Amino acid sequence: MRDALYSHVQRLPLSFHDRWPSGQLLARGTTDLRSLHTFLSLPLTFLPVNVATLLVGCTLLLVQNWFLALVFLIPVLPLVALGYFLESRYALASRRARDQGSDLTTLVVDSVLGVRVIKSFGHHRHLTRAFRLRAHRLRGTELRKARVLAALSALLVALPEAALGAAVAVGAVQIADGDLSAGTLLAFLAIALEMRPAVTSTGLLLAMSGEAATAADRFFDVLDEPAPADAVAGSPMRRTPAGAPPAALTFDHVEFRYPDAPAGEPAVLRGVDLRLAPGETVALVGATGSGKTTLAALVPRLHEPTGGRVLLDGQDVTTLPRAELRGQVSVALDEPTLFSASVAENVLLGADHADEHDLARALHIVQAHDFVQELPHGVHTPLGEHGMNLSGGQRQRLALARAVVGEPRLLILDDPLSALDIHTESLIEAALRSVLATTTALVIAHRPSTVLLADRVALLSGGRIAAVGNHDELLHGNEEYALLMTALGSAGNLLHSGGTGEFR
Repeated sequence: MRDALYSHVQRLPLSFHDRWPSGQLLARGTTDLRSLHTFLSLPLTFLPVNVATLLVGCTLLLVQNWFLALVFLIPVLPLVALGYFLESRYALASRRARDQGSDLTTLVVDSVLGVRVIKSFGHHRHLTRAFRLRAHRLRGTELRKARVLAALSALLVALPEAALGAAVAVGAVQIADGDLSAGTLLAFLAIALEMRPAVTSTGLLLAMSGEAATAADRFFDVLDEPAPADAVAGSPMRRTPAGAPPAALTFDHVEFRYPDAPAGEPAVLRGVDLRLAPGETVALVGATGSGKTTLAALVPRLHEPTGGRVLLDGQDVTTLPRAELRGQVSVALDEPTLFSASVAENVLLGADHADEHDLARALHIVQAHDFVQELPHGVHTPLGEHGMNLSGGQRQRLALARAVVGEPRLLILDDPLSALDIHTESLIEAALRSVLATTTALVIAHRPSTVLLADRVALLSGGRIAAVGNHDELLHGNEEYALLMTALGSAGNLLHSGGTGEFR
């Protein structure tokens, strides 16, 4: 079940991950499945034994003396009714406790991953108060569960004991009247006492079964989320062999609207038309929020277009299996994600056919070879969680190396040089030119120096491609592009000149 959950989560679209906090998924894969494990190893075994014990015991009691048996079994109906009522309340409290526990887990995960920001802004007291509030709320829910379980357990003990006392009293009267022998009453009581452990333990077993039912519901909440039909779990990423010709990329009247967008809000992309010839590099520029990253995400099908088509070598990407499509496309995002693995494992994740030679070439291209060699174990040095023991520029360079190590047919770069100093940026740009000469590339640019890497520039505005041309043409012929480049250039030069305002 853990394997099924993990595989399914990997197949689910990004829209699912946008809606589900990481703590909710973590709790379902750990505490919920642990409850199911406990149920399978204990209650699942003893509940059938208890039921069989009670059925056989009741049959023997009826055979011994049907009148005493009826007296003894009178509390069964109210016991079942009250037990059902308490079990329903326990199930609701159990679900609430698990949801609150997942929210608490989410807060812990966010606090651990964002510990540097928390310490920098001194927000630890605020988050501690938030943690205590949620933990106190969870404690209250767990206490309500305990009270319901206590009431159920008391009911399962008190009613059978009262029934047994009534049966003893009635039996004593029958013995006094000569209608019953003392031996028969003793045999009746012996059978009834043998049934008592099964009755008293049933409360705990039912509570554990209720916990397992709640855990199973939460588990299947995730497993029932629809996954794309061609996102087959465990399917290998078939990378295109090195040396394959560059791909042609076409956006044909592409439209996109986020699934959770308010009704009436215009689509993010509205009729985007753009073509990249094989081997061409196109820079995509536009104001913040214009949809550049969203447009790029449609190529490897991280999102699906809600209208129009994205074509790779003339074939609609939605007709290609995701594994085959993503084997031809490499992506470097503006927020680099690294894993708790070695440098080599992080970089070689970009190509299953790459070897140490390809690794060294990619590290040289992104100017990462020197700082990697200075790490304690070189390329075999384990990185901390999310690579937080590296600087932002170092993380970005390793993410860029992962994108270029496989010599992809199509390369998508989302502001790949944003965290680099001007000296390193110029060295990487020079090396990138050799990479871009052998592949088709869509580069989302936020600085003029990145724009200059491209053969052509496309301006995205109002959800459409407003202008296409080379940098000089657009700079002198498109007012919006000129204003955008002026703003980007001023900001970049301020950063690179140490805040002096000197324009370069």
